[in-house]
Amino acid sequence: MNYKSLIREVPDFPKPGILFYDITTLLKDARAFRAIADDLTARYEGQRIAKIIGIESRGFIMGGTLAARLGVGFVPVRKPGKLPADSYEVKYNLEYGSNALAIHRDAVAIGERVLIVDDLLATGGTAAATVHLVRQLGGEIAGLDFLIELKGLNGRDRLTGYDVHSMIIYP
Repeated sequence: MNYKSLIREVPDFPKPGILFYDITTLLKDARAFRAIADDLTARYEGQRIAKIIGIESRGFIMGGTLAARLGVGFVPVRKPGKLPADSYEVKYNLEYGSNALAIHRDAVAIGERVLIVDDLLATGGTAAATVHLVRQLGGEIAGLDFLIELKGLNGRDRLTGYDVHSMIIYP
């Protein structure tokens, strides 16, 4: 299946000069959504993953789906102020500004194997910040999975030493 053909490209969003890859047009296609979920499930079955870490907000979609299919827990990584209990926070830079993320302090046990899931790997700032949060809790990173990777932005360089998988790669 040609997943790229189902992704809408939106120029100048969220600001001029940025080309946004809108996955909602892919997700609304039931066959494509199921095929992606099937591929991810097959890739990660048997890897002793205890939890899926989904990055706000589009990482919740595939992360939650994959967690349910693998029969493991799901942990949301959110913007500060969105989690109700004690949390760790990290600030980071991304391709068009800066941001911060938070995770509950009790979300991951020491030594627990987790898979980090998000929709997009661009410069790697968001993913690297999430790795930092998980490591702060003592979690073991089994890998990072992205629906889309913008290869030209070299986000993988910030994730050296980790297994990184992307389903759709743009130059």
